[in-house]
Amino acid sequence: MDRKLTVTHTEWSIMELLWEEPRTLMELVNTLGKTVGWSKSTVTTMVRRMTEKELIAYDTDGRTKLFRPAVDREDVVAQETDSLLDRAYRGSLGLMLSTLVNHKHLSKADIDELYAILRQAEEEAE
Repeated sequence: MDRKLTVTHTEWSIMELLWEEPRTLMELVNTLGKTVGWSKSTVTTMVRRMTEKELIAYDTDGRTKLFRPAVDREDVVAQETDSLLDRAYRGSLGLMLSTLVNHKHLSKADIDELYAILRQAEEEAE
């Protein structure tokens, strides 16, 4: 992905729903009204802005627009992670992992998963 994907904290709420499945505006309004308390005008404004930013797109079925993500979750997560790494840890992956390990209880499964990821990275680096 060549372009910079910037998803704000509030936009994540909509992206999470659309990564699950495409939805109409009213489905978004109903769900977001219940989960985060947004009004119809707030959701409409957010959807319009996100369409302009090319984060989401829509298909038309008669008068109904079915909104869907225009970006892959993996691409957005990768850019968010790179941004966090650069901003908070000055690019140091070791510092980031050390912070996570020292401030969050890791289960045996978490540790096994980290080892598997590191083994795969080591194999790819050879």
